Amino acid sequence: MSGVSAADRARIPKRGRSRLMWAAAGLVIALAGPALAQDGTGAVPDHAEPQRYGGGWVCALGYRVSDAACVAIAMPENAYATGRSYGSGWACRRGYEDVRGTACVAIPLPEHAFLRASGYDWQCERGYRQEREACVPIALPDNAYLTDDPSGTGWTCERGFTASSGACVPIAVPENGYLTNADYGDAWACERGFFEIAGRCDPVALPENAFLDPVSYGPGWRCERGFEPVDNTCVRIDLPENAHLEQSGNRWRCDRGFQRAGEACVLGR
Repeated sequence: MSGVSAADRARIPKRGRSRLMWAAAGLVIALAGPALAQDGTGAVPDHAEPQRYGGGWVCALGYRVSDAACVAIAMPENAYATGRSYGSGWACRRGYEDVRGTACVAIPLPEHAFLRASGYDWQCERGYRQEREACVPIALPDNAYLTDDPSGTGWTCERGFTASSGACVPIAVPENGYLTNADYGDAWACERGFFEIAGRCDPVALPENAFLDPVSYGPGWRCERGFEPVDNTCVRIDLPENAHLEQSGNRWRCDRGFQRAGEACVLGR
């Protein structure tokens, strides 16, 4: 603590000494502040321009501050100035890659390849796929067509065919069935009014007072509202007093304030 003798410090309480130390540190930072802010102030040197906002100046693109001057950034061939104050101050142009921060070399393009939009990588042309550092022709099987997906095989089977061991084989669709065109899952499904069993499409046996239900599980039908399924038939629901049909319409429940007792609704306790 500058300006305070050892005897005086001994008489200052510990908490007071701590506050005095922080105050002294703050004074040192405040005095050092102007020295740290000297870069970009004063007379505008060559290759610099005034700040757009506030005072001071900044170096032109391709230059960086050194003491009170702007010196040129050493850039390799096929590089451009980034204008950033950190890092090397340059980056490689499109189609070139940085080599150890000293040079920009052209990205090698194999035959039948082109630069991606980013300019930092390449992609094979349509009809070719990447194999290490080369583009090789895609072997297109019969009944297939090329896709734009650079990964995988690069092809997919036409409608009515499915991929198997590098070939496109016909999909066996049973009578009363149709192709789903799904990339995953079942390749075919049964027409409305039929259900799948043992690889075929059998007709749905629709009982009286029922309608076809397209869900993949169940018998393929549902009872009309006010009927309930009993042994593959639809039986009319005998609705007791103080009861109502559920949302499905195929069950019933007691009204509010009543509880079920067998096939009746009684007042709850």
